[in-house]
Amino acid sequence: MMLYNQKTKGIISMKNIQVFIIFLMLLTTFPNLQAQDFLQKAKNYLDAGECEKAQRAYDAYRVENPRNYDVEQRIEDCKTIKDKTFSVNGVSFKMIFVQGGTFQMGSYSGFDNEKPVHNVTLSDYYMGETEVTQALWKAVMGYDNNPSRWKGDQLPVESVYRTDCQEFVARLNSVLATQLQQGYRFALPSEAQWEYAARGGLQSSGGKYAGGDNVDTVAWYEENSSSRTHDVKQKASNELGLYDMSGNVLEWCEDWYSDYFYSDNRNWTDPVNTTKDLRRILRGGSWNGYASYCRVAIRISTSPSERGDAIGFRLALVRR
Repeated sequence: MMLYNQKTKGIISMKNIQVFIIFLMLLTTFPNLQAQDFLQKAKNYLDAGECEKAQRAYDAYRVENPRNYDVEQRIEDCKTIKDKTFSVNGVSFKMIFVQGGTFQMGSYSGFDNEKPVHNVTLSDYYMGETEVTQALWKAVMGYDNNPSRWKGDQLPVESVYRTDCQEFVARLNSVLATQLQQGYRFALPSEAQWEYAARGGLQSSGGKYAGGDNVDTVAWYEENSSSRTHDVKQKASNELGLYDMSGNVLEWCEDWYSDYFYSDNRNWTDPVNTTKDLRRILRGGSWNGYASYCRVAIRISTSPSERGDAIGFRLALVRR
């Protein structure tokens, strides 16, 4: 079949018309495929609780496509409902959302192992509102299993080996498996995650301690503790709503310790020191320590087999 083209005064074959139609279909199909890819990425990020990444993927989808009201609502919910509350055997605990970002880790005014100050970039995660309490410890590990020197449900659990903390985390992940968002698990925080959260994340006001420059306002330490631990949430929180990140008990972190990790490491995106050593990291200061040991940048190390009435831990909730 032949058609006459008035403009060019020429003949157009049906074959050429078919080729032209296929070409137009390709032009419209590939952008749609790319758009659907962005939309699917947005949904995947939402499944993983990555609100900001979901928003960016959805924005890319929306450049040339109609609104998807379902995804928009999910993104809004994701941004609004960030903190998570869990319950184990009747004991509830809260995990505070920590939006990822880049911060300056370390200090030039402390010890040599806090130097150099360097930029670290972290992904989103969650941090325990408080240190793990004895009530939560017993709910997970058994009500006749409380190693703490001072007893009280709202006191932080202490006198725990690092292996005890790992067993606690493993049991908690198992018990709450059906409540955890896809891809997430409880863990000890990395050293970088701990310091970023203690500083207040993106809301940091730059305080020396977790919550400001007045140590008595935010921390139980040698001069005000009466030589013992205290119930969590009795002192002021920091900018994120996290309590006792300065003082009360020292907190185990995920990392192995290295004097030179800051100067030797070059991977400053979600860093964790996995190089095995004789010591592990503790952070945050304690009831029997000096005020200077409650600073957010202080790095303390000890043997993984160490335990004491000034050592406890805090949970993180991270992506696998």
